[in-house]
Amino acid sequence: MEQQTLSILQSQLTLSDVSQRLIEDLRIMIDQTRHSIASTINAGQTLLYWRMGNRILKEILKEKRAQYGQKIISTISLQLILDFGNSFSEKNLRRMIQFAEQFPDEQIVVSLIRQLSWTHFIALIPLKDSLKRDFYAEMCRIEHWNVRTLRKKIDSMLYERTALSKKPEIVAKKEIVQLRDEDHLTPDLIFRDPYVLEFLHLHDHYLEKDLEDAIMRDLEQFLLELGNGFCFLSRQKRITIDEEDFHLDLLFFHRDLKRLVAVELKLGDFRPEHKGQMELYLRWLDKYERRLGEEPPMGLILCAGKKEERIELLELGRSGIHVAEYLTVLPPREILKEKLHKAILQARARLETKKN
Repeated sequence: MEQQTLSILQSQLTLSDVSQRLIEDLRIMIDQTRHSIASTINAGQTLLYWRMGNRILKEILKEKRAQYGQKIISTISLQLILDFGNSFSEKNLRRMIQFAEQFPDEQIVVSLIRQLSWTHFIALIPLKDSLKRDFYAEMCRIEHWNVRTLRKKIDSMLYERTALSKKPEIVAKKEIVQLRDEDHLTPDLIFRDPYVLEFLHLHDHYLEKDLEDAIMRDLEQFLLELGNGFCFLSRQKRITIDEEDFHLDLLFFHRDLKRLVAVELKLGDFRPEHKGQMELYLRWLDKYERRLGEEPPMGLILCAGKKEERIELLELGRSGIHVAEYLTVLPPREILKEKLHKAILQARARLETKKN
């Protein structure tokens, strides 16, 4: 009798385990299907808005009837609201027209709507610079940003802080097309200058160790500022050369670049000797830490300031080294905008001088 009772209990437990696993699997199936349906509806809705904007643009506004077209949009809106609701307000219709104007290629729109919602496009539409707009759209697609993240990236002037923005327009366009066609991320799309580290809450006077400690406390925020794809590996990585120990501040791996990224933190301005130190670390990492299938390691030197001519003469790019400033206090947007605009113009001027 006892054996029979034990057998029944074991059978019930097994059934209970199976039932629980089955329920979990069914929940996952339901959630995945709901997400798939929501994505399909969103993509269909966004494509509809593009096609509506494109139709109005071609048929009314671009057929030398612009003045008439502006008046008729409100009439169209009133009728559509009666038939289909407030989604077709005059304001939204004008957004749809802008959408079609700024993203004129339907095939590009089709590729973007797999990841971007209509709300994403509403955030992108006000950007007048087509390169900037395409950069944010493609990075949003590749890195799966939600709308809040996209707005934050735009507000922090991410595009202006990339090396891409400092390149001649024709070169920058080529990189964005490559990103769109091949999902190929280059270091110029990933590394930025300056890095905004105001979340570390550092005061006026601090040591390099304080900076490193603060980064480790807020590693998640630091990784967000670095960008998607960075994986933290080590702090104060010991490097032994000729029986002497050196210590690399931070070591990361970037999944898309498929390479190790060494980070050195400097309190003052960049100095030429920082290059030699980083080159030594990169050579060691290449010899002892680089794995089969990985690209050569790269270095990022974060410093409080830098002199552009020194960096240009040292040709750091040939050594796979990037130098960037960090800001522990975010300046007013206009001041940051002016500073970045000036840096972009200077960088482009230097490139033109080299060509000539």
